[in-house]
Amino acid sequence: MKKLLSFTFLFFALAPLWGGISPKPEMDFSFEYQTQHQPSILPATSEQIQCKDNQCIGQEPLGVYGLQKLYCQTGSCFSIAYEYAPFQQLIIDFSDGVKRESNVFATPSKLRNSFVVTVREKDLLVEPTAQPQKFNALARADAWASLLIILLVELVAAFAYLYYTEKSYRVLYSVVLVNLITMPISWQFLAQVVTETPLIWLFSFVFEAFFIWLCNRKTLSLRNAGVLSLAINVSSYSAGMMISFLIAPYLF
Repeated sequence: MKKLLSFTFLFFALAPLWGGISPKPEMDFSFEYQTQHQPSILPATSEQIQCKDNQCIGQEPLGVYGLQKLYCQTGSCFSIAYEYAPFQQLIIDFSDGVKRESNVFATPSKLRNSFVVTVREKDLLVEPTAQPQKFNALARADAWASLLIILLVELVAAFAYLYYTEKSYRVLYSVVLVNLITMPISWQFLAQVVTETPLIWLFSFVFEAFFIWLCNRKTLSLRNAGVLSLAINVSSYSAGMMISFLIAPYLF
């Protein structure tokens, strides 16, 4: 039991690095224009800057790191990061030949955040909005990829656990069913209110343990269901980072 607790503590310490298949911190940017014309955004030469202070003295580009990137289309942008710096700045290149820089703005504490970017003649003004953009997890490629990866990895991990403990393989049905429940809850609702990715992992671990136990009370004790839930969640989240790096170029 001590080894199990030690492993759990280590997992939580590293969880921000392993959150490849869980909802990650995001920023959505909608653009409003105070210019004579509405120039298009040039995605290839636009970037988001990570700032350590509100003067942006210590800075570095958000860069491309797995799913972490600033994603822009001609009229909007959003970014994903495994972890944002305390302050941010946008540098957006437009089709009118002007590369506009924004004010330095603070990174909000929630995972999912929305901003309004006012495009002026020479610069940008970024402000948080109280009306976040509507989010539909079922329309997101990364959400569906997350579900498929989780199901694949967790079924393999659950099969190994059941084989080792000589438990009924009927438990696998509840593993599939509970993931079909936790995925939309995590992506659609929890990501809008929680501040840390490990909190979503904790919810999944606890909820799945009780759900699996309730579905298999005749064959699994609550302790066994908890160990199974820990095993499958650690397996999926630890493998998720590696898999997400491989499939990231195909998701957006």
